[in-house]
Amino acid sequence: MTEHRKHPARSGSAAWAVAITSVAGFVTALDNLIVTTALPSIRKDLGGGLEDLEWTVSAYTLTFAVLLMFGASLGDRFGRRRMFALGLAIFTTASAGAALAPGMAELIAARAAQGVGAAIVTPLTLTLLSAAVPAERRGAAFGIWGAASGIAVATGPLIGGTLTEHLSWQWIFWVNVPIGLALIPLALLRLDESHGPHPSLDLPGTVLASGGLFGIVYALVRGNADGWTSTPVLGGFFAGAALLIGFVLYELRAKHPMLPMRLFRHRSFSAINAASLLMFLGMFGSIFLLSQYLQTVGGYSPMEAGVRMLPWTAMPMIAGPLAGVLSDRIGGAPVVTVGMALNAVGLGLWALAVDAQVSYTSLLPALIVCGIGMGMFFAPSANLVMSTVRPEEQGIASGANNAIREVGGAIGVASLAAVFSSQGGYGAPSMFVDGLRPALWVGAGAVALAAALALMMPRQRNAGGPVSEEAAAGAPAGV
Repeated sequence: MTEHRKHPARSGSAAWAVAITSVAGFVTALDNLIVTTALPSIRKDLGGGLEDLEWTVSAYTLTFAVLLMFGASLGDRFGRRRMFALGLAIFTTASAGAALAPGMAELIAARAAQGVGAAIVTPLTLTLLSAAVPAERRGAAFGIWGAASGIAVATGPLIGGTLTEHLSWQWIFWVNVPIGLALIPLALLRLDESHGPHPSLDLPGTVLASGGLFGIVYALVRGNADGWTSTPVLGGFFAGAALLIGFVLYELRAKHPMLPMRLFRHRSFSAINAASLLMFLGMFGSIFLLSQYLQTVGGYSPMEAGVRMLPWTAMPMIAGPLAGVLSDRIGGAPVVTVGMALNAVGLGLWALAVDAQVSYTSLLPALIVCGIGMGMFFAPSANLVMSTVRPEEQGIASGANNAIREVGGAIGVASLAAVFSSQGGYGAPSMFVDGLRPALWVGAGAVALAAALALMMPRQRNAGGPVSEEAAAGAPAGV
């Protein structure tokens, strides 16, 4: 059970906690996709190639993913309010660093630092919210928090495109600075401090997971440039695989593991997490390329591209609640399976429709299908994760699922970009399409495989009902 401070809560602390954590969740979720519509402008301004653009996205998602559960542990040990403020300070400082970056190397480093800050902030938002809000009002509070993060994901490409077009791409990062500077003193003044029941830090596990995933992503990013049989690329694959194996072996024996391997003994837990990784691999990698396609080939401005992506990114706001109701009636597994199948169909429709001379109306059906499929995935998949573990394990299970999703996104950007660069490039619209089409088919195949894995889950109604405090505390927002 979560440990809280014994003194009375500050007057109005629940309302302040909802406001502070919702805004913090909004800005950290926003930075997953806000950069996508700014990528062509960043490439034009700072130079660099496809690999640099990949790292501009993946540096954030990768550090966010591998440090997500570690960030929650830091809060348990050193104080959640204190670490929340520190995470905000890191995120805000790194955002300013990204805006001031004179080159791609500095921008990528700043994005990685943003991911570190977000990995501390995000899991603590719901923990702090749980501690401040009475149990009978917690569902509404979580709903507000979730809506803020959902709006950030839905509007990320549009906000990024609007700021890039009317100001400059640097403003997609500057916008975080005043928000962060306002939230830090508010958090310290208006939130109560609390600590967790297990204040241990899994440093070896964090190092092994971080090193292993970096090796894999590095090899995928450098494969076309250095050659897939070159020493750096093969070394990245082998070293990454070895470190990840070492991570699994260590976690099996650790007293307080970052990711308890016993959770994966449950068939449904293993299946939904594998499906989530593949789903984000195909979805995130495709968004990375499609946002550039709309500008590079379609000729749309950054803001126009963001508006035209809304049928995909905003559709989950409509389809999500309906999917939640449907999953309560027939169980989450069928809904998730259909959702991922629709995503695979949508990406396939994209691959069939893309052309050097294409109209937006011919792309619209693919956008809508992908948006409906994504909306059918999120809420039911989270409920499935919760229903496969014991109540006391729901927090770590949710954190693990979100980390696995982010890892899938980072691998998706690297792998689909590798397919793109092996078959095409930025030289001409026809070259871009030549690379994009096979990359989309790979993304569609990954999501179709995710749907097949979902079929392994037992067909039963979701257990559990309302999400517990422990579950909510470990359920940060993904893309």
